[in-house]
Amino acid sequence: MPHLALYTFGVLKSPLADPAPLTRELRESSEAVYPSIGRHPGYLAHAEAVNEAPGAHFDLDWGVWGEFAVPAWYDKGRTPDTIALATTLSLWTEPHHAFDAVHTGLHREALRRRHDWFENTAHPRHVSWWVSDGAIPTWRDGVARLEHLHGRGPQPHAFTFRHSFTPEGAAAGTARAPLGTGAVPPLTRSRTGALD
Repeated sequence: MPHLALYTFGVLKSPLADPAPLTRELRESSEAVYPSIGRHPGYLAHAEAVNEAPGAHFDLDWGVWGEFAVPAWYDKGRTPDTIALATTLSLWTEPHHAFDAVHTGLHREALRRRHDWFENTAHPRHVSWWVSDGAIPTWRDGVARLEHLHGRGPQPHAFTFRHSFTPEGAAAGTARAPLGTGAVPPLTRSRTGALD
């Protein structure tokens, strides 16, 4: 059975190493959010560095998730002191599980603060695609799919929660949880038109 790959990418207003209170709040929020996402129904795995060695994302060994990569539009730092991005790469059983994890709980609280932490761009912030059972998406896959989505819009090759597709390539509509499984807030468009 195919699994859903989900890649997220955002450019931060300040480097992750910035000691300012807002950046510290983002780091603290992330430390709480990621473990809660990992316990969510439908979650399978996410990209983690093989070792906890200090360094920027670019310097780490990501094992089966491949060499770290970023979209062409990222033009900020690449060292531990200058890197200004937040990104994830994960695997899910179904789109509605990923949607629910992103739009409820601690992650929803963090989403409400995204304009405090992230630059407001016209680029998409997430992309999904189907992978065969046992396949592990790579960072380069995520970047290629996000750039494809930005240039061509949602298609079976690269899609959003709002405009999702089945593994067979048929349009599936919005990836919300089935009725009766809990309240999931509606998707909105940011001021730039990017889907949230």
